[in-house]
Amino acid sequence: MAGNEHVATAAAILPLVGGAANVTSVTHCMTRLRLGLADRSRVDDAALRALPAVLGVVEDGDSYQIVLGPGKVARVTPEFGRLVDESADTAPVADAATGAATGVARSDDAAASTADALASRGAEIRAERRSRNRTPLKLFLRRIADIFVPLIPALIGCGIIAGLGGLLVNLGWAGGLTSALTAVSSGFMALIAVFVGYNTAKEFGGTPVLGGAVAAIIVFPGVAKVEVFGTPLVPGQGGVLGALGAAALAAYVERWCRRRVPEAVDVLVTPTLTVLVSGLVTLYGLMYVAGEVAEGIGTAADWLLTHTGAFAGFVLGGLFLPLVMLGLHQALIPIHTTLIESQGYTVLLPVLAMAGAGQVGCAIAVALRLKRNTSLRKTVRSALPAGVLGVGEPLIYGVSLPLGRPFITACVGGAAGGGLVGLFSMLGTKVGATAIGPSGWALFPLLAGNRGLGTTAAVYGLGLLAGYGVGFAATYLFGFDSATLRELNADTLPASASAPAAAPAATGIAEPSPAQPSEP
Repeated sequence: MAGNEHVATAAAILPLVGGAANVTSVTHCMTRLRLGLADRSRVDDAALRALPAVLGVVEDGDSYQIVLGPGKVARVTPEFGRLVDESADTAPVADAATGAATGVARSDDAAASTADALASRGAEIRAERRSRNRTPLKLFLRRIADIFVPLIPALIGCGIIAGLGGLLVNLGWAGGLTSALTAVSSGFMALIAVFVGYNTAKEFGGTPVLGGAVAAIIVFPGVAKVEVFGTPLVPGQGGVLGALGAAALAAYVERWCRRRVPEAVDVLVTPTLTVLVSGLVTLYGLMYVAGEVAEGIGTAADWLLTHTGAFAGFVLGGLFLPLVMLGLHQALIPIHTTLIESQGYTVLLPVLAMAGAGQVGCAIAVALRLKRNTSLRKTVRSALPAGVLGVGEPLIYGVSLPLGRPFITACVGGAAGGGLVGLFSMLGTKVGATAIGPSGWALFPLLAGNRGLGTTAAVYGLGLLAGYGVGFAATYLFGFDSATLRELNADTLPASASAPAAAPAATGIAEPSPAQPSEP
């Protein structure tokens, strides 16, 4: 039955993104179906949002992303890919699905409200962001994200297994089973550099397996016999950062060789030179440099939360949503991965996850303050469960960001939660995550720290409650001025009556202030 549901979801989405002929690539991350599209104008955004399974849509550069939520996206994606592969002519499906979706949309249009205007404004904000989001830095950061995002499912699975093994050890059940769990959870982390190298070469235009081969040098035990600056190398030194640099160099060397090596000997010369040159540079330079950088990242993170924990947590938790909007959060992915690889968990992720808690509290306050706005309350109700589990896009783009001021009060809630978690770090209780990707309540199975699982979970839970509470209070008290509240807190009107008033209202409220970023 569930399988039929996922097939139906894929079949409903396909015609609304322009059919199989318009889809150039299909991938997914933790929560989103990521599509490459030949012609963006063929996408019916409104009809997509009207589908019950769709939590929201986000456009990030060349990638069109449909938010389906954790678990569901991993089941819908293969069905969607199968449909794309099976049919290039989807006109009949398009007619049927579009008609069904249009029926939903028309039903909604019959009861148009401020929620529709806010969704429209959210789309405008994303469009504004896209026009400024193709800077060299952001394109580079997007490449970095594309390298690490495919690794997140394995990080999560191995992280949960490692947590289960640790729990059994704490309960005194050490033995063959815990040793087996350790082996299962640690195998991927021991070779993560190889996977990073493979993805890096693929992303930078090289042969993936050559990138993996060069990155494998980093984890090869025999590197202990190689001395650099009079000091033997340590297997794994430099970790994912070294693998990233090694594979990027390999891709560059390979492309250089392809342009110059005669075709008759290319199959022999190019791979050999690629691995040889990149491998030697990795051994005698990159491993040492990347090792120093990785050690510095760990030291800096520890120092930051140990000595300035409350302040650092307040700043990080409060600024994470704007950081996401600016696209700069992608720079944190290799930092998280480096901390997990070197320390077993990242202390930054639980702090940053508090931004989602502030968003949840904000959304609840919006629903209570706008009791008569039935459509917006419906949007909050449908998006809130996903927000509690750490999927924040529907609340961001459907509620807080288009409203303007509530987005800022949501950040205040995130700052409060982050400050509390940071305060406990100053007091000696570190809260970390063994994997990246989930947040909210979905992060509980991945928590780790230096005080035991119970204490770690309690501190993280207190942080979430602080984020919920402060996000709610700040939004309820300061999220709306009196004029805005009167304008939005009205009964839903028919489309013909409400449309003229809704658009100016949304435009006036959602226009970002100079201090408010306007890109996700």
